[in-house]
Amino acid sequence: MTPCMDDQSALDRLARLCGIASDYRDVWGQAHTVSLETKRALLEAMGVAIAAPEELRASLAERETGPWRGPLPPVWVHRTEQGPLQIPVTLPVEPEQGTWHWRLEGEDGTEHQGEFHPGASQVIEAREVSGRDYRCYAFAPDVVLQPGYHCLHLRRADDPISVEMPLIIAPAACYQPPALADGSRLWGPMVQLYAVRSYRNAGIGDFTDLRNLVELSHAAGADLIGINPLHSLFPHNPAHASPYSPSSRLFHNVLYLDVEAIPELAECAAARELIAAPEYQARIAALQDAQLVDYPAVWSVKREVLDRLYADFRQRHLLTGSERGQAFRAFQAAGGEALKRFARHEALQEHFQQQDPAIWGWPVWPQAYRDPRAAAVDELAQHQRERVELFQYLQWQADAQLAAAARCANELGLGVGLYQDLAVSIDRSGADSWSEQDLYAARVSIGAPPDDFNLKGQNWGLPPMVPERLRERAYAPFIAMLRENMRHAGALRIDHVMALMRLFWVPPGAPPAEGAYVHYPVDDLLGIL
Repeated sequence: MTPCMDDQSALDRLARLCGIASDYRDVWGQAHTVSLETKRALLEAMGVAIAAPEELRASLAERETGPWRGPLPPVWVHRTEQGPLQIPVTLPVEPEQGTWHWRLEGEDGTEHQGEFHPGASQVIEAREVSGRDYRCYAFAPDVVLQPGYHCLHLRRADDPISVEMPLIIAPAACYQPPALADGSRLWGPMVQLYAVRSYRNAGIGDFTDLRNLVELSHAAGADLIGINPLHSLFPHNPAHASPYSPSSRLFHNVLYLDVEAIPELAECAAARELIAAPEYQARIAALQDAQLVDYPAVWSVKREVLDRLYADFRQRHLLTGSERGQAFRAFQAAGGEALKRFARHEALQEHFQQQDPAIWGWPVWPQAYRDPRAAAVDELAQHQRERVELFQYLQWQADAQLAAAARCANELGLGVGLYQDLAVSIDRSGADSWSEQDLYAARVSIGAPPDDFNLKGQNWGLPPMVPERLRERAYAPFIAMLRENMRHAGALRIDHVMALMRLFWVPPGAPPAEGAYVHYPVDDLLGIL
């Protein structure tokens, strides 16, 4: 049924408020109006209730008036070049506005506090909401904060309960290494690590090869070495090998582990005997001679060694609480909830696939396990604790080996060092999409409109983050992703960097030409970056 004009107008306005563009212009300059069907599909993918006219109007009212119902926005990003700090505070108009107390906790542990008097502050905007007048005031605390992640607490003088808001102070520009000062130019090779062959690897490049490439590049006078994304892929399906369709952008691809560089090998006779066996060496030789990377076979030979190393580590270090065992426990603690959920995903997928090889990912797990917070997940994870910790152990080793390559670059004095790559999104069946289901619009895909190279447009099959949900979480997932990918990098390439401003969303089952651009808070994201 065609909606009435009022409903069409409401849908159009709601779409704009949610960042959905009303049209786009293709590469030939032709304008395309985004259809109501596309807007409806994208709003539903964002989790916006619009099924019935009353739901549509309620959702519109919520987005129009929601920002007026709380004193503070979910997060505030301030760029230092914008001048003095000024934060919007929204309050209902009262005969006596009273006094508010504020407290700022700095990331470095410092604390500032004072009073805020709305009646004496500049009014930015005023509005009536549900018959009540509201004003948005400019709150300008007289403090100078360094770039970083801070927290603002605000409460009425007569109320012991405060509201709080993450406050992000962003620098005017990204960090520039000294080697690039004064317009200097640097060079270095770009390699696909999986395609690197050496006399010692298993038919696929590994982290030791990366360290050796750093040394070779330095010897040739290079100051950087570029590599493909190292994101975690799918151990249960090694043939799913695209680095741009990862399971997680927070963790590493363990196929790049050099099993012979893991410290446990010196202690584990079973692993050394396996590696020395003629049959094992023949398998390695066949992988080295293969014209293409045989991902399943590579993982098979590595997994046999890794299982033995982990079993030995568990007996020798974890159960005894040795110094090395404690170092692993510290790695687990530092990884927090993200590492716990990631490892649980890996162990549960392994468990269910062993029961039924047709289980390709968490969307087809038994229903009780599809929510990472479910009691059934806790129970099975406890039962599978050794497998959960195996996947954490593998990440520990991958992190250590990648860190060794980065450390080598620093010690040799490379001007940049490792130049890493961040994929634009994730695979909808992987660990990140299971862990962060509320963050992603799982049913739509990102892509591109038609152009000279793809006359029908592109559908990349990857789900986008929902802008509103990202902001509601104070951009924490975006921050965590940047931190993890920058930790061992001297530079970071951001695949499809325009995604910081807009992404082309394609509705489920629709051709790319029927998609629409969805806008993101680019100033905030650039400030954080």
